[in-house]
Amino acid sequence: MKIEIVDTTLRDGEQTSGVSFTPDEKLTLTKLLLEDLKIDRIEVASARVSDGEFEAVKRITEWAEQRGFIDRIEVLGFVDGETTINWLKSAGCKVLNLLAKGSYNHCTYQLRKSLDEHLADIRHSIDLANANGISVNIYLEDWSGGMQNSPDYVYKMLDELKSLNIKHFMLPDTLGILNPDDTYAYLSQIKARYPDLAFDFHSHNDYDLATGNVFAAIKAGINSFHATINGLGERAGNVPVSSIIAIVKDHFNYEISADESKLFKVSRMVEMFSGVRIPANKPLIGENVFTQTAGIHADGDNKKNLYCNNLLPERFGRHRTYALGKTSGKANIKKNLEEMGIELDDEAMRKVTQHIIELGDKKEMVTPEDLPYIISDVLRSQSITDKIDVVNFNFSTAKGLKSIVSVLVKIDGELYKEAASGDGQYDAFMSCIKKIYAKLNKELPKLVDYNVRIPPGGRTDALVQTTITWKDTTEFRTRGLDPDQTMAAIKATIRMLNIIESRKK
Repeated sequence: MKIEIVDTTLRDGEQTSGVSFTPDEKLTLTKLLLEDLKIDRIEVASARVSDGEFEAVKRITEWAEQRGFIDRIEVLGFVDGETTINWLKSAGCKVLNLLAKGSYNHCTYQLRKSLDEHLADIRHSIDLANANGISVNIYLEDWSGGMQNSPDYVYKMLDELKSLNIKHFMLPDTLGILNPDDTYAYLSQIKARYPDLAFDFHSHNDYDLATGNVFAAIKAGINSFHATINGLGERAGNVPVSSIIAIVKDHFNYEISADESKLFKVSRMVEMFSGVRIPANKPLIGENVFTQTAGIHADGDNKKNLYCNNLLPERFGRHRTYALGKTSGKANIKKNLEEMGIELDDEAMRKVTQHIIELGDKKEMVTPEDLPYIISDVLRSQSITDKIDVVNFNFSTAKGLKSIVSVLVKIDGELYKEAASGDGQYDAFMSCIKKIYAKLNKELPKLVDYNVRIPPGGRTDALVQTTITWKDTTEFRTRGLDPDQTMAAIKATIRMLNIIESRKK
């Protein structure tokens, strides 16, 4: 069986609190979803929302028409006579996802209409759409509530609609009320009663059961699923695209078009555009999900990949890492040292391991980038030293003007002085460093991510932890800790400079 994914990140995902994509971002994500991730269909907007939404859809449809994707671009619209149809026609969209009421309660108390009246309006909308060259799928909003409380209503609705020119019947668990048992039972009944209709299942995650409900739906014979990148969506969100890809491939062995190797790239882009960070433990796409923390796991991986499952990180464009902390054993540390090309004898390894455990007991974060410093501290080695230090700096900030900074830096015992301006104090500081490194013909890594953490409590003198992600030949992180946010960032930057110097040595 072929499983189809309908991505609704740009429509339903945008209903996440605080998330709004610009037209440029929507077009960029459309290209990534269709060309890179190879999603089957995408729902990009709701009709009539705003001028910006209209501009976004128009730009998407113009691009899709040129690329042969126009039939895979869908917009949610409403049973409102000619209004939605005219909006879609002007925007160049060829597929309408018509929002109808899939439960007695929604039809009676929201529309204040009978089912027969609602059906007459639906028929009129479908006729108008077809007359304007627009194909129709139909959402049965609150379908799950309808199956629980008014199944006769649902069946009558489908009986009346099944002969109309509708491509897909979309069955949403609008309020996220289903569990896998109910999902399987309801969808099995629907499939048995209407074997010739094409159904989509739209799962919400209010009980954290969205992925389990998709699993049950596949067992019931459904082959088309709505999902969002990173599980974005209203309230608790929708089922993530990543979860569907994994269960289809690994638990059902069914065919799927999505290219899992591009998943992480697209997830990070959505994270950046939405401003909603991916939880570190989010399956497949979270920062920590391919990180082994316990030393016994690393030991097992060394011997016969005893702690690996089918979700190999390489499938998703990632790689496995081994965390450093109080549960780390020698195997974790050895894995990290191997990647850095460092080899220690048994006694040195014992001392380094003990020191990392002590740091973990103090709740201090230990990263692979800290290892050369730890080795230096523990072994009293002079092989890795701080070759670069900020001797002095002076900042000047005024309202409406760029920040200005002068910096005095010591590199290998030599002093270098530079001044620069920038959009903020740290930007000005980095401009100075870039000038100094340009004179020395040295390259700096690219700044990939900048994250600031301040402990709760509201104290103005609280320590700020700044974590900066850099990329040269590999991606690595450095941390700075200081009551002053700019100083914390400078400390993280100086650590980065010493790391790349130690690597060259």
